[in-house]
Amino acid sequence: MKASDYIIDYLYQKGVTHIFEIIGGMITELIDSADRHGKIKLISVHHEQSAAFAAYSMGRSTGVPGVAMATSSPGAINLLTGVGSCYFDSVPAIFLSGQVNLHEQKKGLNVRQLGFQETDIVSMARPITKAAWMISDSEDIPQALEEAFKITLSGRPGPVLLDIPMDVQRKSIPHQVYTYQQGDREDNFEDFSVINTIFQAFYEAKNPLILVGGGIKSAQVIDELREFVNIVKVPVVHSLMAVDVLPNNNKLRVGMIGTYGNRWANMAIGKSDMILVLGSRLDIRQTGADVEFFQTGQNIIHVDCEKDEINNRIKGCYSVVANLKTFIPSLLRAAKELRFSQRGEWINNIEQMRKEWPDIDEIKQKSGINPIKFMHTLSKASNEAIGYVVDTGNHQMWAAQSLEISEEQQFITSGGMGAMGFSLPAAIGLSFTYPDQPVIQITGDGGMQINIQELETISHHKLPIKMVVINNSSLGMVRQFQQSYYHERYASSIKGYSAPDFEKVAKAYGIGALTIDDENSIQKGITKLWENPQEPFLLQVKIDSTINAYPKIAFGHPITEMEPDIKPNDLRET
Repeated sequence: MKASDYIIDYLYQKGVTHIFEIIGGMITELIDSADRHGKIKLISVHHEQSAAFAAYSMGRSTGVPGVAMATSSPGAINLLTGVGSCYFDSVPAIFLSGQVNLHEQKKGLNVRQLGFQETDIVSMARPITKAAWMISDSEDIPQALEEAFKITLSGRPGPVLLDIPMDVQRKSIPHQVYTYQQGDREDNFEDFSVINTIFQAFYEAKNPLILVGGGIKSAQVIDELREFVNIVKVPVVHSLMAVDVLPNNNKLRVGMIGTYGNRWANMAIGKSDMILVLGSRLDIRQTGADVEFFQTGQNIIHVDCEKDEINNRIKGCYSVVANLKTFIPSLLRAAKELRFSQRGEWINNIEQMRKEWPDIDEIKQKSGINPIKFMHTLSKASNEAIGYVVDTGNHQMWAAQSLEISEEQQFITSGGMGAMGFSLPAAIGLSFTYPDQPVIQITGDGGMQINIQELETISHHKLPIKMVVINNSSLGMVRQFQQSYYHERYASSIKGYSAPDFEKVAKAYGIGALTIDDENSIQKGITKLWENPQEPFLLQVKIDSTINAYPKIAFGHPITEMEPDIKPNDLRET
């Protein structure tokens, strides 16, 4: 069996349905094998970064590794932003890069390059993958694929990169029996003393919270977590990466905490006396810079699959090193045997704070479209969507703060990498994951321009992606930073920056589009967005360039002290 044929058939046997790629000389064997195989769809995008982001979205959504391929040198290097995104956000993915023939490689020669487009992509990828290596013998391919799938899915998920020379792809190998099953078998979590400690802490606490992070989604235990929360009746706050863990209509869902968290959710952290942390790293974007305030008076139980993530920035936590894939089901089984009282007073206190600081009042603009109000209106009209794929910037924070996510919907965004240009290709990945179900992409004018070429992919495949471009004619998040710390000198965020008319751009790609710029036109725009649910559409939403993402933790202050009411400390003084 030819090695490239084996690779494609192996991926198919493991549940891979799509490969995102741009053809290049060093992957033509793999492309040809996939085309002849016919059971995995080749999705040709228009930049390798887009291929990687689409693979991210598929892996994040399903738990089955997303797959992207690229040719050697520039193609493989272009994958790396998406590879790093998978690594930081714990997304299972397999990246295949083509490499020049073995006899064209420089090996130990003291030259920069021997073969045309020869590049040591493995060394570049190693810091942002769970594993990366070059396969130099075709007979090693079966074992390499077994190891790659084992590594990407085991423990904390993450990407693996395999670099395969062209001549290795062409060689013959014996057909192998597929022995590896999805992921390592995880032992049940059976340390009942830990579980008893958690329940005892719930019983003793007056104002307990559960803080959930992206690890819940990476472990694919959202359903179990929802059932557990409803049994123990403890309010839940979440990080940016866990917006969709509890639906909006769940009364125990408090909101997002952190730098741009809902004000009432951050206030709840300040009033709580016990926090169970599940799958969150407690990084600065969740706790703020004042870690002493965050941990003072709190009984914090921190559960994570990596011990170095616990008692890192936040000290004195009760440490539980466990994989949520087995820990949450064990916690749920134990909870079903117990009774938990209602926490009406605590929940009512949180609800009162929500009413006192409503999200729509955080933006004080006198005219034009309030992006927070827009997010609520968009949500109410978008029950048909499988989910929201959101870029990086101020619009990301407005979406995370205020979208009303239903039980079946997903929220996907770039977390640790925070990559602009993420949302358009990631929406493509989600759209292919759930054919015929509309996807909403939300981006800013800056993010939209980074991978705007993928409008052709959407048009070519007629994907039902509803694109919402929040156009503030600036790079708003950095502009807001410059407002706070650079005396309103807006170099490169406004000065020297520009954006096209995205309605015209979309129409040039054969995609329907409309622009709205005042509050009275919001309903018209959203109605037009959903006029034909199975067709792509772009809605350009023009807002004032001076609108900031509020509330925001005032830098150097506790999590409960937020802009614009509190002025941040100067960066040089903290």
